[in-house]
Amino acid sequence: MPLWIFGYGSLLWHPGFEPVERVKASLAGYHRSFCMLSIHHRGTVDKPGLVLALDHVKGGACEGLAFRVLEGEEDTVLAYLRERELISSAYVEETVGLSLADGRENKAVAYVIDPKHEQYCQFDLEEQAQRIAGAVGGRGPNPEYLFNTADHLAELGIHDPDLKWLCGRVRELTA
Repeated sequence: MPLWIFGYGSLLWHPGFEPVERVKASLAGYHRSFCMLSIHHRGTVDKPGLVLALDHVKGGACEGLAFRVLEGEEDTVLAYLRERELISSAYVEETVGLSLADGRENKAVAYVIDPKHEQYCQFDLEEQAQRIAGAVGGRGPNPEYLFNTADHLAELGIHDPDLKWLCGRVRELTA
């Protein structure tokens, strides 16, 4: 059975592996949210940034990309993603059901926020913008993460009004 990975944030533009197939997909019961304090990749312990996570929401849905991993590379890809995504255990690796844009239904690995973890947060959009505008971590400035993700969602035709608003506000704050 092929291994599929669901990308909804930085995996859209930097999966870290070469998939043999990428297809638009939807995940029911979750939404994309800046609900994780980033103390490694896009912020620090002293000045946390924010990164996207899948947050469980009854009736929610998140659009993104499903990536099929090359047969024989499953262990390597999972090891890479676990090192990258599970750095602080704020994410939980789950197998989820995806609806692919071409009509297929697949199981995929997705990284979902643990709402009991200390890095889980819920801020209004203005607070998110303020935090994103001023944070920098090991993988670079937090605004870069926001802009890259929003640009790739737009290229895919995926409309996310919160990300659109955040991009405009963060550009104002960093001008």
